[in-house]
Amino acid sequence: MGESDSDNALVERVQNGDKRAFDLLVRKYQHKLVSVISRYINDWSECQDVAQEAFVRAYRAIGSFRGDAQFYTWLYKIAINTAKNWLVSQGRRPPTEDIAVEDAVQFDGASRLHESATPERELLRQEIERTVFATVEQLPEELRMAITLREVDGLSYEEIAETMNCPIGTVRSRIFRAREAIDERLRPLLSEEK
Repeated sequence: MGESDSDNALVERVQNGDKRAFDLLVRKYQHKLVSVISRYINDWSECQDVAQEAFVRAYRAIGSFRGDAQFYTWLYKIAINTAKNWLVSQGRRPPTEDIAVEDAVQFDGASRLHESATPERELLRQEIERTVFATVEQLPEELRMAITLREVDGLSYEEIAETMNCPIGTVRSRIFRAREAIDERLRPLLSEEK
């Protein structure tokens, strides 16, 4: 059974009244959704709130899901609209272009700890995610832009150099410095884990 089939089976269970099946969909996609929303909203706790709102909207509308598109594509569109509505409600202008859903599939939250889903591991994962977001937010603009273009957008060093209008060596240096800052902030968290 493929991922799409498995999602459709869970959706069908939800449509038949099984609320626990929706919890499984939330667990499966919450990190991916928060990552996508973070492209629109910088604050980690606000991203969490918007993701939760997106899941509530999806749950309310799941009766209308017919499987014409993959579940994640449908959920992704709800999340993007929820993020844009949230920005408007805060008096902020949403971006004019959306992240393509094909690109959003890559937003799987690379920092996610897959091993065993204990409450301690989940708390650590959340703390790591918060720390990374906060560190990136505090970086100087040129470092923040370089690391985001590389790690979030997946651009090559050449593409980043072109986008930022600087030599590749400068791009490498900026990404190295950004990663160093993130590593420095994560080191205490990761040493506690052992």
